[in-house]
Amino acid sequence: MVTLGIDIGSTTSKAVMLKDGNEILASSIVIATVGTDGVSRAIDNVLKDSRIAQEEIGCMVATGYGRQTYQGSDFQVSELTCHALGVHHICPEVRTVIDIGGQDAKVLSLNEQGRMVNFVMNDKCAAGTGRFLDVMATILKLDISQLEVEAAKSQKPANISSTCTVFAESEVISQLASGVEIPDLVAGICQSVATRVASLARRVGLKEQVCMSGGVARNAGVRMAMARELGVTIVFDPMAQLMGALGAALYGFEKSGQQGK
Repeated sequence: MVTLGIDIGSTTSKAVMLKDGNEILASSIVIATVGTDGVSRAIDNVLKDSRIAQEEIGCMVATGYGRQTYQGSDFQVSELTCHALGVHHICPEVRTVIDIGGQDAKVLSLNEQGRMVNFVMNDKCAAGTGRFLDVMATILKLDISQLEVEAAKSQKPANISSTCTVFAESEVISQLASGVEIPDLVAGICQSVATRVASLARRVGLKEQVCMSGGVARNAGVRMAMARELGVTIVFDPMAQLMGALGAALYGFEKSGQQGK
C-alpha cells in the first residue's frame, strides 16, 4: 500500500511517499510559504520521482502549520504526532525530540513505542525558531545556508543576551557596528537559539537519546550549540527536515490498516 505524507510548514512544504509503511519511494522539499503552490509542487515531485499515479495513493495525510489550508487529504494530524512517528521510525532509541520549525519550537518526550507522552511548545515568540535565524542572516547579509560555515570559524562567540527577536536584531546590529567579527556573531546567534530551546527541553524532562528534527536541525552550528547547552549528544539524520511528512505517511498507513480490519 502507498501512503503520502505532506508537511505544510510556514516556509517549506515537504512530502514523503511511503510503501507498506516502511519503504520511502520518494521525498521532496519545496521552499514556499503557506498559501502558495508549494504543496502541489511537492506532491508533483514525489509522484514524478516514484512513478506512482495519484489514484494509486491509498491514503494522504496532511500535517504542519498549514495543514488546515489543504483540502485534498484524508486526514489532518498534529505535527507533534507526526514528528514523534517519523523520528521513532528512523531513530527508535530516541526519547526526546527537539523540533525547531520556521515559526515555533517544540520538545517532545517519547516512550519506548515512539508515542508522545509529554511536550512543551513555544509558538508565541520568534526567538528560538527558524524565523529568528532568517532575520539574523538578513542582517549579516548571509544566506541561511552560510550560518553553519561561519559559526565553525568562530574563535570567540558573541553574547546575544536578548531573548526577543526585535531586541536581538538591534543587539546584533550594534555589535556588528562595534567591529565584532561575523563568525563570532553567527556562533552567538546559534548559541542564543540553543539556549532558548534548551530551556524547553529541561521543562519537558530531558531523556537520552536526544534528536533534532525540522529544518533548523540541518544547521550544525545550532546542533553543536544545543549539545553543549544540554550536555548530551544530539542525534541527527539527513531526513531531519522530512520527519513530519514521514510521520504523516506512517500515520496514514496505520489508519488504513485499522480501517481494513
